[in-house]
Amino acid sequence: MTSATKTILTFALLAGLSTASAHAADACDALAAQVIRSTGASLAGRAGPYAVFRAEDAERMSLDCRKPARITVASRDREPSRAYFTLIGRAARALAGADAAAAEVLALNLHQASLLANAPRRGGTGRTVMLCETGPRTDALSEDLTVCRVAPRAGLSRIRRAG
Repeated sequence: MTSATKTILTFALLAGLSTASAHAADACDALAAQVIRSTGASLAGRAGPYAVFRAEDAERMSLDCRKPARITVASRDREPSRAYFTLIGRAARALAGADAAAAEVLALNLHQASLLANAPRRGGTGRTVMLCETGPRTDALSEDLTVCRVAPRAGLSRIRRAG
């Protein structure tokens, strides 16, 4: 392989990598915009595959665009208001096309089960899987007493199939 061929291959590889990362950034921007439209939150910051939002009904709301994309919604309250769970339902709709009311009920039920068991609880509804936990934490969310994570259910597409 000649020096010129190596140079051309290197440039082609780098161009492909930058195109892939630009496509991933565009997809994350589109998903962040969908979250904003569905939840009414505002964008507080964006870096790489992460977006952080300001939402009236949560202390923290963030989007991780890496596959599978997921949203974390946190509250400093051990028993947050109903609006917190409504926000989770809307976030599930934005992320996975889930039924917002069903996701809201799931979040409420998982939260109550977590309070009773003093352990995280996991469940799913339609196109969404969720994990909710309550109580003291020792990680980066240590000040938050309620945390729910929402992700699309693996193997399901937001596109309906004919037939």
